[in-house]
Amino acid sequence: MATVFVTGSAGFIGFHLCRALLAEGFRVAGYDGMTPYYDVGLKRARCAILSANPAFTQTEAMLEDAAALGAAVRAAAPRVIVHLAAQAGVRHSLEAPRAFVEANVTGSFNLLEAARTVAPAHLLIASTSSAYGASDRMPFREIDPAEHPLTVYAATKRAVELLSHAWAHLHGLPTTLFRFFTVYGSWGRPDMAPMKFLRAALAGEPISVHNHGRMRRDFTHVSDIVSAIRLLIDRPPPPPGHRPAPVPGDTLSPVAPWRLVNIGNGSPVELGAFIDQLEAALGRPIARRMVAMQPGEMTATWADTGLLRALTGFTPATPLAEGVAELVAWYRDHYGDAPRGSS
Repeated sequence: MATVFVTGSAGFIGFHLCRALLAEGFRVAGYDGMTPYYDVGLKRARCAILSANPAFTQTEAMLEDAAALGAAVRAAAPRVIVHLAAQAGVRHSLEAPRAFVEANVTGSFNLLEAARTVAPAHLLIASTSSAYGASDRMPFREIDPAEHPLTVYAATKRAVELLSHAWAHLHGLPTTLFRFFTVYGSWGRPDMAPMKFLRAALAGEPISVHNHGRMRRDFTHVSDIVSAIRLLIDRPPPPPGHRPAPVPGDTLSPVAPWRLVNIGNGSPVELGAFIDQLEAALGRPIARRMVAMQPGEMTATWADTGLLRALTGFTPATPLAEGVAELVAWYRDHYGDAPRGSS
């Protein structure tokens, strides 16, 4: 089988994608900086599971290290590159903006340069629903303007979208960008709201609920994210002049083999309702402390998934109750019922 090079392989989504690719018989070359933004032990636990498969290899280095990244890509000689690694965390970007520019913009530039040298059949790059920024047109469509980001994180991811288009045009590199919508599930990042809520609830502490629970998020289970990425791997955007019949709402560039695709559940849920589902899965109430919305937060996200469906025939559809139950069962198995920490 062919080799897939995955950056962020020890991360939340990267781990699940690598595991799925390995199960299908692909060779996977992982690349991860193991940064201490959150518990490195969790990253190493994910990596240990992947490393049990002889078809998996791992390079531990930073995206900012152009020489190490380039060498790893050339050694793998991958047919496909999936770039998931990034400095994440909308709120953290308010505190450490330089880290986001260095990892997300400079690091992604290094990845694009490395990809150019091996000319993979398809380069896929993760972006975010945060790129829609101040837009209040719902649901978010890929063809909607995304020119008013609200955070440094969103701005860096939008910059990568634009950089990747330039590389696709200049170097004929088939490239697909996907915007993720509020991913949750087992092995999730401890800094994300679902994990913070569970940690606090099981410690008997109240959780902080921003905007009094009235924010809406398009919660998307990680299994649906992985399924969508896997299907998109086999659908590289064709170059100009070699296009089939147009797909309604397609984002194919007129000058490059490049497109942008939403990956979301297509069904926004109020934060308060999501917490209700956590309570049901836990079998206990969660004390809530209502607080104001933080700077840079979006009041709502909602993905139009029509393009994903048209390209792949797939629509993310894991019911929230099912996805939350899976998350809670994993959390209890991994951490136990009385973890320390708070929201």
